[in-house]
Amino acid sequence: MRGKEYLTRSEQYALVYKEGSSETSDLVVMKALPNGLDLSRYGFSVSRRVGGAVVRNRVKRRLREILRSAPLKSGWDIIFMARPQAAAAQSARLEKSVKGLLSRAGLLANKYEEASLRTN
Repeated sequence: MRGKEYLTRSEQYALVYKEGSSETSDLVVMKALPNGLDLSRYGFSVSRRVGGAVVRNRVKRRLREILRSAPLKSGWDIIFMARPQAAAAQSARLEKSVKGLLSRAGLLANKYEEASLRTN
């Protein structure tokens, strides 16, 4: 299941970087592009400016956990690029930032869509 919900190839990242629309906050930058699939895939880009390997991996784990609880609309490729401030941010603030970006881009499934997905 892991390979299906993540962007795994550099070509996939390059396409989203080149053609995707972008939303920004003080902690995270998000790029999104419709993918024509029945599921949404996401990836992370955390540069060395954020911190060492341990810090970068911690940021990615926190972002993954936030996205597990977020009801995403299907059919999108999404990349989250962490800014250096994300390493020091509290989890609640990081979650609010990510969900705010998803909401502004219209990528959060509303409760009606979420309910219909459960019944199908």
